[in-house]
Formats: sequence, structure tokens, C-alpha cells
Amino acid sequence: MEVLIGVDPHKRSHHAVAIDRDETALAELSVRSAKDQTETLLAWATRFPERRWAIESAGGLGYLLSQQLVGAGEEVLDVPATLAARVRVLGSGRSQKNDPNDALSTAIAALRHRGLREVRPDDHRAILRMLATRHHDLRGLRTQTACRLHAALAALIPGGYSGRLSAKKAASLLRGVRPIDGVAAERKAQAQELLADLRRLDTAIASVRKRIIVAIEAAKTSVTDVYGVGPVIAAIIVGHTGDVRRFATRHHYASYNGTAPIEASSGPKKRHRLNPRGNRQLNHAIHIAAVTQIRNDTAGRVYFERKIAEGKTKKEALRALKRRISDAVYRALLADVER
Repeated sequence: MEVLIGVDPHKRSHHAVAIDRDETALAELSVRSAKDQTETLLAWATRFPERRWAIESAGGLGYLLSQQLVGAGEEVLDVPATLAARVRVLGSGRSQKNDPNDALSTAIAALRHRGLREVRPDDHRAILRMLATRHHDLRGLRTQTACRLHAALAALIPGGYSGRLSAKKAASLLRGVRPIDGVAAERKAQAQELLADLRRLDTAIASVRKRIIVAIEAAKTSVTDVYGVGPVIAAIIVGHTGDVRRFATRHHYASYNGTAPIEASSGPKKRHRLNPRGNRQLNHAIHIAAVTQIRNDTAGRVYFERKIAEGKTKKEALRALKRRISDAVYRALLADVER
């Protein structure tokens, strides 16, 4: 008899509930989040020789536990938190939110829903995703620091400075500031601290970019053959896509990355609108590739201009090009897998 073991993971503890095909709870266990958590769960689960694990948010709080179980040779399914919550809310007798009900709902969701992602051991794609995320975070911190430095300069120099602020330009401007009182001296001191932060972030971004270039070369992905996809964009695409085979068709992939428009028809009038959902990092990467193609003499630019000639607005033509690039990326990722 096959048994599904649902797990509700937390930072300090995990709660597991085993159910059969009739959704009957067979056993449950709560374990501390510690170095022996996997051994404890596996020892408890030996009574169920035919078993599968269902972990809520295996890419979030359940990441480490799911990777440990997969590494031990177990079959693990990733259950989205929204799906588990829907099962819990709609299920009679288990609508209260607590660890046992959450674990039970996770197991039932895995039992009744097909197409859930099977957790795989981390591979080179995980490295690319981490590097892409780190690069994204550092760029955000740099933008924040540059904005604060702009504000500090505006309080020291009449009119401040307009345009993209580099560390070299900021240093040149600060050298020309001669404080006339203690207030101005403190403002200059804080501006110099922000300048030091900006230099540190520039160095960190350059370092991460070098590591991304090395990682992309090691991946030997053909996605960089798509015009406008450089090392950083390729790292985002490969890292956030994961195993492309989990998307049955290019249409599924376009829906996942948000380049497939949403139908917003009413009565006989058929129309579509922008899809605000999907993986926004992937969508941004494809957007950058589309803008790059439009700015240069490419087939993408020809396609964009043809859509405008057909009566599309610039935004509509850009969305059409993004979908076209999504299909090209999907084909390239599939080719990588089949190679």
C-alpha cells in the first residue's frame, strides 16, 4: 500500500503526517529542525515501505529537508503553499490552521493533484540561480546607495548632480566641497561613507559578473545564441527556469514567464491584456533581450516594426516580440537537455 507523507516545514520544527489512498491519517510525527532531522524522519517512516513525501514549499522553508530526503534516495514532491492552503480551507474538519492540519492538507494535495514538481538534487542550474539572485540584489543595493548619495550631494552642492552617478564622479565632486560649519562637515562625512559603499558594491558586482561568465561557460548553454542574451541574462534564464522539461510545451513556458497574454474578452469582442503574473525575473530577462533586439539591426527589430505596421501599439508589438523570444529560449533550453 502506497503512503503519502505530508510535511509542514518550519524554521525550528517539521510536522509529518502519513495518509493512505483514502486520505486516512495513519501516523504523525513532529521533529526538531536539527542535523538529525532526516535520520529521525526516515527511521519513523520505515513502517511504510512504499512511500512518497510531499513537502510544502520545497523551494522555501522546506528546501534543506527536501534536498536531504532526495539525497537519501526518497521521492519528494513540491506542494505550493497556496494549494495546500486551499485544500485545508475547503476540507471539512481540517479548516483550522495548525501544524497537523497543514501537514495533512499537504499530503492530500499531493495525492489528488497531478503535475506537481518532483524535487531533484541541486545541479549547475542552482549555481546560476544563486549568482543571478546575488547580482540582482547587489544591483538593487547599488541603486539605493546611489540615490542616497545623490541626495547627499544635493545638500552640499547647488543643483546637485544630474545623470548616472559613478564613484569616480562622486569623489571628484566631494573633493570640491569645503564645509563652512559642523553641519556641512557631517554631511560631507556621510556622503564619503556612501561613496565608500558605492565603491564596495561596484567591486562586488564586478566580482559576481566574472563568476557568472565562468559559470555560463561551464554550463555550455545555447541560450546565449539568442540575440540580446548575455551571461547575466543567461544566468537568470537558466537558473530560474530549472529543468525545462517540466514545461510540456512552449505555451506552458510562456505562461510561466509571463510573456503569454491573458485573455480579457467580453461578449463578442476578443482582446488580450498584459500578463502581470509569472516569474518576474524571467520576464525581465526576456524584456531586456527584446529591447536589445529592437535597438539593433536584428530580425527581432524587423518583426517589431512589422507588428507596428499591422496596427499594433509599441507596447503590444514589444509584448509580441517577447513571446517570440520566449519560444526561442524554450527551444534552446530543450536543445541543451537533449544534447
